This record gives sequence, structure tokens and C-alpha cells, in this order.
Amino acid sequence: MATRLRKTRRLRGGGHMGWGQVGQHRASGHKGGLGVTGMMKHHYSSMLKFDPDHYGHDSTKPPHPNVTKKWASVRDLDDLFVKFGKEEEGKKIVDLENAGYKKLLGGGKLTNAYSVKVKQFTASAEEKLKAVGGEVLSSVEASAGVEKDEVLSDNG
Repeated sequence: MATRLRKTRRLRGGGHMGWGQVGQHRASGHKGGLGVTGMMKHHYSSMLKFDPDHYGHDSTKPPHPNVTKKWASVRDLDDLFVKFGKEEEGKKIVDLENAGYKKLLGGGKLTNAYSVKVKQFTASAEEKLKAVGGEVLSSVEASAGVEKDEVLSDNG
């Protein structure tokens, strides 16, 4: 049927659209209640059709995939040597990679010379180790965190 011939065209402007004069076909009673009223009663079939997961809860979610990174400072090397260190040919070697540490930071003071195996290290950590006669054994260059942050903030 053409839109111009429909009953709605006749009823426009009347204000009630054929539902009587006072309050009919208007409020929450017309909808069967406010909100989620009647989901286990008169709206049960609608709930099954349109929202079948309405009741119950989601299963437990897996733990967050990101593993917390372990970092160590230069001040901790004495304690870490006691736990994970070994002495070979007069050198004190601390293997932080096998101990689960990802990065060596330059905080604190250092008195003993260590050869430290670690994936990442800061420039200040390398300076402090070399100042007391130690070294960093790594395939990765010193990571300059400040410069990276500046580059990131410039790009957005």
C-alpha cells in the first residue's frame, strides 16, 4: 500500500493516533513495566529471544597476559651475587638473565667489580660498573629511557 493512503497519514496532527484521549498507549504500563521487569514472567520469551545471556555470569577470565618485568639496581648487585653469582678466573659474575631480571638500573652506589650478564641496562648502570672495574655482558646496547620518552611524546 502506498504511504499516502495509510491510516497514519490521516491521524497525524491529532495527537493521539487513534488511542483515545487520555493517557492510553503511553506510559510503562503499556510496555509491561519499567526496565527489566518481568524477565522471568511475562517477558520471558522476549528475554530468551533477544537476551539469552541475561542471567548467570561469565566464566572466570584468564590471568592478564603481561608478565611483570623484574628490574634490578646497581645497589642490589651485592645481594644478587650471593644468590645467583659465581666466581670464575678471579671475576665475580652475576647472571641476571637466568635469574629472571630483564634490566639493570643505575640506582645506588657500587663498591665491588662485577661482570653482569643482562639483556638491557641503563647508561648510568654501565658507567658505575666501569668506574669500579666491572663490565656489562650483553648483546643489546644501553637503553636510554629518557630519549625514548621524548621521542614518543613528540610523535603523540
